[in-house]
Amino acid sequence: MCHVFKQKPRCWISPSFLLFNRGRLSSDMSGLNASIGYFLSVATSAGLVRALPQKWPRFGFLSELAASFMLVACWLEVQTIVEVGQWAGGLGQDVTVTMLFVLLLTHGVLCPGTSGNPSLAVERFLQLEAGALPTALAVAAQFAGAHLALLAARYYWSLELTDMHMIKNLMSRECSTSLLVPVVQGFSTECACALGFHLIRLNLRRRSALIRVPLIAVLLTFFSHIARSYTSAFMNPSLAYGLTFHCPGFTFKEYAAVYWLSSLTGMTLALLLYMGHIPRLFAKNLLYCQKTRFRVPKGDKSEKKKK
Repeated sequence: MCHVFKQKPRCWISPSFLLFNRGRLSSDMSGLNASIGYFLSVATSAGLVRALPQKWPRFGFLSELAASFMLVACWLEVQTIVEVGQWAGGLGQDVTVTMLFVLLLTHGVLCPGTSGNPSLAVERFLQLEAGALPTALAVAAQFAGAHLALLAARYYWSLELTDMHMIKNLMSRECSTSLLVPVVQGFSTECACALGFHLIRLNLRRRSALIRVPLIAVLLTFFSHIARSYTSAFMNPSLAYGLTFHCPGFTFKEYAAVYWLSSLTGMTLALLLYMGHIPRLFAKNLLYCQKTRFRVPKGDKSEKKKK
């Protein structure tokens, strides 16, 4: 309220207004601190699991399990902030986009050589970089990590540390699906995003990690942001399984067509466009002509003809 005394304005704020805003600010900070603590706990757990294959190389697939667990568990919390935090915790869209980018960047730094993405595991198999058994173990570990992450997140929400998590715990069984468009449109969206992502990633794979990891994090954040009204552009079958397959609205087959088949289709098309063929399927280049880099001098050709 403002009152004017002798042409000089004087404003005062009621104590109840100050107490209300102070309580809301402290609630926002406590919710954000709880989420940060959760992220650190998940990253530490994944790091401990990733240390096991160094002692026992036979259990190398555990690295993929840890990478998938970290990615899905942290992304579930980011999804919670997107759905509930904006009106229950006062966390805006700028906070969620920033947290998603930091999550993807941290995942790329802490999980080098592993992706937690079945599409990338199948891509290595198609490029003759991995055998059938290691690929099958890696894919199974990635889905197992996603399922464990879902269980861990539900337990964390059940603790109801903040108002945001209390609401999320109440609505966890009736979550909102990330697929907001018909199946055909969702398939096209995921396939197009996967095609663009894998093409760019294939061109960056020989770059330094200082350049490759931040660019991939920016790229994934960008695709997720622009496709949030369609499919959220997960481009990762195990990630989609942990985030939206348990939500009502579509059948398992429809989810699989949008988030599994489309990701594999986009990856395969990207590999075909990049290399000109699929090494596992075709030995001959189907799209590009392979020319020899070294030319034979004309003098040598004339000498061969004389002989």
